[in-house]
Amino acid sequence: MPELESAALPEDAVEVGRIADAWGIKGWFKVIAHSADPEALFNAKQWFLLPAEKGAKNFTGTLLLPIKQVRPHSDTIVATSLTVADRNAAEALRGARIFVSREHFPKTDDGEFYWVDLMGLKVHNRAGEDLGVVKDLLATGPQTTLVLGYEADGKELERMIPFVDAYIDKVDLEAKTIVADWQLDY
Repeated sequence: MPELESAALPEDAVEVGRIADAWGIKGWFKVIAHSADPEALFNAKQWFLLPAEKGAKNFTGTLLLPIKQVRPHSDTIVATSLTVADRNAAEALRGARIFVSREHFPKTDDGEFYWVDLMGLKVHNRAGEDLGVVKDLLATGPQTTLVLGYEADGKELERMIPFVDAYIDKVDLEAKTIVADWQLDY
């Protein structure tokens, strides 16, 4: 295991990927990004690592990984750190979840949102009726679909609404709400 210092996970940290495996013999490692455009991974000079959710756990708590270099390679991303000296050290990080501070994310344009910002928002229709809370998003080809969780007759149910201008009137991140042109399912 490389000698990494313990760190506190920043309040604005977002999980952006995980370390897949060692790459080569000089301490490089493969990274699987959660985004098709992983600019935050490339921008951050330090990553915060948490242990894998499943499988072997080679460390506990949060570790700070100073990044020396990150680059695309074929269909993946590879990275290296001064603290990861060889293949064995890189293999010890396998499965680690990578978090970066939100400050490393590119700014969004008007009407654009990061999925992580939509999670947990309450969704209401134009009549003020509660449609549910965003619990997931699905990339369904040309559009993204909001997956809302709600309760009816004591059961946890889901409702899906396309996240397109035709159905979404307003997203208010400060108020943590979305107004949709959508009716209750009967």
